[in-house]
Amino acid sequence: MHPISNVEFMLLQMIAECRQASGYDIKKLVDHRGYREWANIGTTSIYVGLKKLSDKGWIASEESDGKSGKGPAPTRYVLTEAGMARLKDEILDSLSSARERDNRFDLGLAAMPFIGNDIAIAALRKRLDFLREASEGIRQKFESQGGVRLPLHVRALFLHPLRLIESEQAFVASLINELSKETREDEHNH
Repeated sequence: MHPISNVEFMLLQMIAECRQASGYDIKKLVDHRGYREWANIGTTSIYVGLKKLSDKGWIASEESDGKSGKGPAPTRYVLTEAGMARLKDEILDSLSSARERDNRFDLGLAAMPFIGNDIAIAALRKRLDFLREASEGIRQKFESQGGVRLPLHVRALFLHPLRLIESEQAFVASLINELSKETREDEHNH
């Protein structure tokens, strides 16, 4: 089974949830739920993704009766049986074995000796500020969407990144403490 992109995975989910959806419906849902916080999905990628899914036979288009405005009626998409099967496979795979994260931070950690402890500590303190702001942004979006009253699958989209941020904050704070201790020991020995 060839992996599909995160955009394609999200589109399959949203079409399944809505039972049928146009590109515009999906864009509104992405904006409303704040999916851009953790997924690189924009208007162009929505329509490119819909075309790819259609080409793969995982979604089918249905012409809409409901014309709105002066333009043509929007094309609405539904999942095919193959699309629903693929969605279920992707869900099982992502829940059981996906482990994606940004390796750039790890590369920076490995290169800390080249900048020295004091500069590394200053950069890590900035990271704590960055993480705090990211956490606050997600919490605000979570609360504005309904907070604990949201369905579990939607709450999880907010709670998972919050827990990861909390874990990273603890790690970075611990790292700052260790670097500070090393710096004090080096000053004491010299």
